[in-house]
Amino acid sequence: MARLNLSVTLFLLLFSGHVLADNKAIVQTFYDFLSNPASTDAADTFKESTSENWGSIGDYSGKIKTREQFIGQVSGFFAKLIPDLNWEVKEMIQGEDKVVVRGRATGTPNGPLFGVDGKGKSFDILTIDIHTIENGKIVSSYHVEDWAGALRQLSGE
Repeated sequence: MARLNLSVTLFLLLFSGHVLADNKAIVQTFYDFLSNPASTDAADTFKESTSENWGSIGDYSGKIKTREQFIGQVSGFFAKLIPDLNWEVKEMIQGEDKVVVRGRATGTPNGPLFGVDGKGKSFDILTIDIHTIENGKIVSSYHVEDWAGALRQLSGE
């Protein structure tokens, strides 16, 4: 009986490791899209990796950006304004249905970003995201980016 329990335990450990690894791969599609904002392939892969009712939550205002709004913002606003945008995953921490990501976003806006014209300067900011995964899809993404730091860097402060 002990041998059977050990086999079952090993199977469950291997299986849950596989599920967790898949969650990391699913979440990586989010950052691949952010780092390739003009890519329709990256947008399509992101769309396949998110649930139809996926939401982007960046504050407690109650406003949730839908998947289509997010794709439009990244493919439109970011692709045009910051074509060299790179969103590097520095660390992923996962557990059950959550993946937490510490990231680094860099880029050089070719015009004013939130009203600040960096005149060719770049930014380099910290980001933190918490993604919830259900049935192999991202259902929500809470996120915080240091956009105030980006604006300070662009304005030379």
